[in-house]
Amino acid sequence: MDDIVEDEATSQYKVTAGELRQFVERYERLDQEKKDIAEQQKEVMAEARARGYDVRVLKKLIALRKRDSSEVSEEEAILELYRQALGM
Repeated sequence: MDDIVEDEATSQYKVTAGELRQFVERYERLDQEKKDIAEQQKEVMAEARARGYDVRVLKKLIALRKRDSSEVSEEEAILELYRQALGM
């Protein structure tokens, strides 16, 4: 009886170990893809810089495009109000 329980536990462990290995390997592949994409993004910015674009401003523009337009408009209005208050 103990042998059957041990065999079931061993069998369950092998399945779990195999599944765990798949999760780990999948995560590692995704991590590598993420690094590859980050490298490609750096290359795009280097190319933009070489063509005379201000990369810092490009990154701000990209960040703005990710946000909701009404949120950006509100923030710009507040920023303008603050600039006026400071005489800028």
